[in-house]
Amino acid sequence: MLLQSATLFADNKAVKLVWQDGFSARFHALWLRDNALDNDTRNPTNGQRLLSVLDIPKETGFKNVSISETNDLCMTLVPGNKSIKYSSSWLRDHVYDNNRTAASGWLGPNTTTWAADLQGQVATAQWHDLLNSRSELGRWLNAVRTFGIAVLEGVPTEPGAVCEVVRTFGYVRETNYGRCFDVRSEVNPENLAYTNLGLQAHTDNPYRDPQPTLQLLTCLENSVAGGESLVVDGFRIAQLLHAEDPQGFTLLTSYCADFEFSGSAGVTLKTRQPMIDLAVDGQLRAVRFNNRSTAAFTQIPFAVMDDYYSAYRRFAGLVEDRQHQVSFKLSPGQLFIVDNTRILHARKAFSGSGRRWLQGCYADKDGLLSTLRVIEQDACNGAAR
Repeated sequence: MLLQSATLFADNKAVKLVWQDGFSARFHALWLRDNALDNDTRNPTNGQRLLSVLDIPKETGFKNVSISETNDLCMTLVPGNKSIKYSSSWLRDHVYDNNRTAASGWLGPNTTTWAADLQGQVATAQWHDLLNSRSELGRWLNAVRTFGIAVLEGVPTEPGAVCEVVRTFGYVRETNYGRCFDVRSEVNPENLAYTNLGLQAHTDNPYRDPQPTLQLLTCLENSVAGGESLVVDGFRIAQLLHAEDPQGFTLLTSYCADFEFSGSAGVTLKTRQPMIDLAVDGQLRAVRFNNRSTAAFTQIPFAVMDDYYSAYRRFAGLVEDRQHQVSFKLSPGQLFIVDNTRILHARKAFSGSGRRWLQGCYADKDGLLSTLRVIEQDACNGAAR
């Protein structure tokens, strides 16, 4: 979108830009100097900033400003007579002149919540296609970013294959459970996941700081009756609680719950984190819900404990409501990945006869999102050419 005008104000310490579609935004001279894209300010190889904020005079202002024939915003800043140029598209993408009045619990971009309407609609890809097509890998990763879940088929039914899937976008997060872990019935299990019992919908490892942000589970064998997987969108549940009981939502975001795990020899993990985690600007960032690993609450005042439990129970009730659940049964060669900061997963009980062997591992979203951004940038650059 093309720039139409640039007007200085605030004693030449700020500029107001107007685009041809009528959109306008204000920028401080100090901000523009700090974010300059030239080689004196940014390393040309990695883009990292070369200057400290203390290297920029606090009285930085405009000497002049203009719009070039190529629709760049050009300026000279004083003191120092520093010349800087910005493209109109970069400025439009980095506008900070916003009226931030969104209600607490707002969702970031590229996030679509769901309920049982996603049944049969979970994004699915073939392992062979992911290995041979960057665009197909991007489509699959985008589904994880958008919906928090995706399925992969045709994965080799060999131990360790789940780690190979992670290698397509990031790195395995090793824990006390190992680089990868087997989910099957055991005698004297260190975790209830290693039984044939049903498991309530939960996020994994809330007792860790930081908590793994992705979980993958692949099916190597499955000949049992039952054992279906269930998934629930924790962001949708948080939204519903906020609409139904704003006070309860505030309690679950304002006080830390206690989580702990000590089922493995030599391991005692504890954290204090809110069940519904908001960024300081109110964006919904994560949910943590795991009845098996919830410890005694010690961070909640006596005066609000009854109300806190009411909100906690209501959150649990919404999670258990079948209209918010999607179910599926994994077959050998199938894998599903979930955003562990958002998606709760569960398992129905299964029979003692037959074999059910899943193998899982953890990873983190930073690698997935980085790979996805590179794929999207490459696609845009290819389209531009």
